[in-house]
Amino acid sequence: MDKITINNDQSGVRIDKFLCEYYEDLSRSHIKNCLINGDILVNDSKIKAGYNLKVGDVITVNDIAPQEIDIKAQDIPLDILYEDEDLLVVNKPKDMVVHPAPGHYENTLVNAIMYYCKDELSGINGEIRPGIVHRIDKDTTGSLIVCKNDKAHNYIAKQIKEHSVNRRYIGIVWGEFKDLEGFIDKPIGRSTKDRKKMCVTDKNSKEARTKYRVLSQNDKYSLVEFCLETGRTHQIRVHMSSINHPLLGDEVYGGSKHFSTPKGVDVMGQCLHAKTIGFHRPSDGKYIEINAPIPEYMETLIKELNLSMEKTDE
Repeated sequence: MDKITINNDQSGVRIDKFLCEYYEDLSRSHIKNCLINGDILVNDSKIKAGYNLKVGDVITVNDIAPQEIDIKAQDIPLDILYEDEDLLVVNKPKDMVVHPAPGHYENTLVNAIMYYCKDELSGINGEIRPGIVHRIDKDTTGSLIVCKNDKAHNYIAKQIKEHSVNRRYIGIVWGEFKDLEGFIDKPIGRSTKDRKKMCVTDKNSKEARTKYRVLSQNDKYSLVEFCLETGRTHQIRVHMSSINHPLLGDEVYGGSKHFSTPKGVDVMGQCLHAKTIGFHRPSDGKYIEINAPIPEYMETLIKELNLSMEKTDE
């Protein structure tokens, strides 16, 4: 169940439009049906889809099941880094969405793993996200856990909730750092100005913590390793933008800087790679770490920008 309190910036917006932007995976028609059925309430009362929100309104959203849709298995190549009887870790390529969403039901990672795993996928996240226990952005590459059964899903989900999954990323960002190591502890919530974006805010937000260390840098670019203590939507991208070091190629949080692509290399979005994922295996509790190789486009950029995977000397 979600509770959303409306502020000044959100006042005057139709509730169906607001919720459709808030829940990106749900269509407006589905939202309207939920309002009609009383699954969504405003100030504990049923409301029409055309209702204009007011400051102080409290929207209560009960569990909303995804729309019933036919997600088909597709024979799409997978780069499998690890596999056992409970799960697999795949190396997600750039420009691939993790799971289907309205208007985008094919060529996702879910379509690919449905073909590969057949009927061996967890069903906890519903038919639109079978096997998916966590996500990375469309243009982020790297390691992602896929669960084959509900027991494994619950086991991994518990580790994620307790922040015991070790997730380390590599990214290229703008600018030179004064401090070669740092810790960002800033809450993240949905932007009231653009509902498709996240931002650092104290309103309707969740705690978000990111550790970083600079591997190498020059006066224009830095190669940075990130360690997530929490896993909020767009966390690394939002946090780095908040300290004026946006990710290279980030069209959403990078401002005007994302237009300057070094050496004409097509980065296709933010230069971010989920390099390492460490977790306790469901079968025996043993801790393992899986590493996804740095993608070719990023290796090229690292070389052309005179950066290095070796940590900068302090």
